[in-house]
Amino acid sequence: GTRLFTSLVASYASQEDALKRFIQAYLASVASVDEQVGKILDAVDNSPLKDNTIIILTSDHGWGMGEKDYLYKNSLWQESTRVPLIVRAPGIAKQGGVAEQHVSLIDLYPTLIDYCGLPTKQEIDGTSLLPLLSNVKADWSPATVTIAGEGNASVCSESWRYIRYSDGTEELYDLRSDPQEWSNLVTTMTKEAT
Repeated sequence: GTRLFTSLVASYASQEDALKRFIQAYLASVASVDEQVGKILDAVDNSPLKDNTIIILTSDHGWGMGEKDYLYKNSLWQESTRVPLIVRAPGIAKQGGVAEQHVSLIDLYPTLIDYCGLPTKQEIDGTSLLPLLSNVKADWSPATVTIAGEGNASVCSESWRYIRYSDGTEELYDLRSDPQEWSNLVTTMTKEAT
C-alpha cells in the first residue's frame, strides 16, 4: 500500500492531482457497478419474485484512498476492513433502515438459515442478523475480527479498534473520538510512559 501510494504520487505533478485521478477512476468503477445492481433490482421488482426474494449485496473490502500515505487493500484500518452490506428481506427489513452496528459476513449464513426457518444439525459460526433487520436499533454487541496476512489481525467493536501486526507492533483507536483512526493510542501511551 505504501509503495503503490509512492508510485502513484510520483506519476503526477502533485499528490493532490494523483489522488484526484485515482479516486475519480475508483468512483467511476463504483458507479458502473451501481448501475448494474439497479438493473438486477428492476428485474426482480418487475417480476412475481419481488415479495419472496431475499437480496444481499456485499463485496470485497475497500481500498485506502491515500489516507496515512496508503493506497491499497489489506490494511487493518476501517477503510479496508469495512465492506458494503445491504439486505432486502421482504417481511422483515424496513425499507431505508440503516444499522450502525458492526457485523461480519460470517453472520450471513446463520441469518439466511434463521430467515428461511431451516433447521441446523450442528453449531454454526456467526450470529443471525434478523434482530437488526427487523429493528436497526436492536441491542447488538459482537466485535468483528479481521485477519490480513499471517499474524496480522484487528478486533473492532462499536467503540474501539485494536490492531496487532506479526512483528508485534500494535495500534489502538478510540472510535468514539477518532472515527478516522488518526491517533494511535498505543503510540501516545508509549510516549507518555517514557
